[in-house]
Amino acid sequence: MMSWNSFSQNVTDSQIQLTKPIAKLVIKDLIQFDGLSEEMQTMQFILTETNNKLLTQGELVANLKTQVENYQSIIENKDSQMVKASELSKELQKELKRQARAKKLYQIGSTVGVVATALLIIK
Repeated sequence: MMSWNSFSQNVTDSQIQLTKPIAKLVIKDLIQFDGLSEEMQTMQFILTETNNKLLTQGELVANLKTQVENYQSIIENKDSQMVKASELSKELQKELKRQARAKKLYQIGSTVGVVATALLIIK
């Protein structure tokens, strides 16, 4: 079957003659196809860039969420530190009042002891 003339590839210089209106339409279609293919490439480039920007923005959002979580944990730690510091301050104030009372009692006791000793010496 391959040796038949109808399957031969010897005839490669056949030309098709187009009429002028059809040739204009063919040229118009070819130019339009070229424009559409360039437009398609441009749209694909824009789409790729937009996707890249979207991915970058997604990464930025993830980073910002991580920063917010870090800041919130820092704030919580600072709040707990402030609560502990205020509790310690209250405890220290109570202890200072106790120490002041004890000091006054020692002073009064010392004064009474000195007066008692002086009275005993005088008698």
